[in-house]
Amino acid sequence: MEIKFTSKEEQKKAQEEAFLALSPELRFRKFLELSHASRMLFGAPKDEDKGNFVLYHRNYYKKL
Repeated sequence: MEIKFTSKEEQKKAQEEAFLALSPELRFRKFLELSHASRMLFGAPKDEDKGNFVLYHRNYYKKL
């Protein structure tokens, strides 16, 4: 194990270079993994029931 002390700017540049070294497909996959991990960490936003209701025009569903 190696311990390395770097500045914030150096660390950010190293992370960016490592990310850009990945293929576009792997970048997208990594993005999805990180998105999923953050959603699991913070939880999905919950819809609040505000007591409102929605009125649809009777011809609304005929167009679909």
